[in-house]
Amino acid sequence: MLLIHPILQFLSTLIAIYVLFLGINRFRFLHLHQKAVFKWKRHVFIGTASLILLIAGLFGGMTLVYLYWHSLLMTGVHGFTALIMLPLMLFGLISGHFMNRIKKKREIFPLIHGINNLIVIILAAWQIESGWRVYTTYVLGG
Repeated sequence: MLLIHPILQFLSTLIAIYVLFLGINRFRFLHLHQKAVFKWKRHVFIGTASLILLIAGLFGGMTLVYLYWHSLLMTGVHGFTALIMLPLMLFGLISGHFMNRIKKKREIFPLIHGINNLIVIILAAWQIESGWRVYTTYVLGG
């Protein structure tokens, strides 16, 4: 049961990295003035799925910690980083939904959206390292 959280989060992070590469074409077009094909619908669909999975994994991880160890945030930096990520992930979802729903020429808002979600991916990668420490300490007992 305790393997579900890290596997889900790792796969969600890989999916988010793919979405980042889709978004790079939007950045290239808007800010570098290069020709690039932006797969808007794919970016929106997979990006939404990735962020929802990451958020679900956050709550799933907190639930598992509570069920197994009857405590919240006992994982230290790992748990606190997840809480820092939550508003960033929510902003990513809301801003992406807004831009998808109200389509118009924008430059700054997509940049803010992209930087926000890049920070989410960086923190998610860091969560892999801190999560490994949590797993080896609390689950494997090492």
